[in-house]
Amino acid sequence: MGVLSALVRGLVRGADRMAEFTSKRGARTHNKGRTARPTGLKLSSRKFISIRAMIPEFVVPDLEEFKLKPYVSYRTPRGTEPPLTAESLFAEVVGPQIQKDFEEGTFNKEQLEKYGFEPTQEGKLFKLYPKNFVR
Repeated sequence: MGVLSALVRGLVRGADRMAEFTSKRGARTHNKGRTARPTGLKLSSRKFISIRAMIPEFVVPDLEEFKLKPYVSYRTPRGTEPPLTAESLFAEVVGPQIQKDFEEGTFNKEQLEKYGFEPTQEGKLFKLYPKNFVR
């Protein structure tokens, strides 16, 4: 009766779909791998035909006289530039345009869309004023 009760219990509970399916959970022949793309076709006769167009070709530049190392050491000094803030971005990008228009006398308070401002921020995912990109 133990086999029958175990079978009924398995049918009532259902399969465990929440657990991650790894190569440990499959059969002996199951190999999940790392999702590498196949480089050919498997025929019905269980033969594998390699196709040259499906084999990835890596193009590596010539690095004979390249002076930089392929990594950055943790001992390198921190950068000297201060972090980018909204104020500094505004001062670098939009500020000079507004100042130039103000000096020329063409600045108009009602036409701020020209500098990236939006009249309303309703319905936006991120409410930014001024916009977060340069036109």
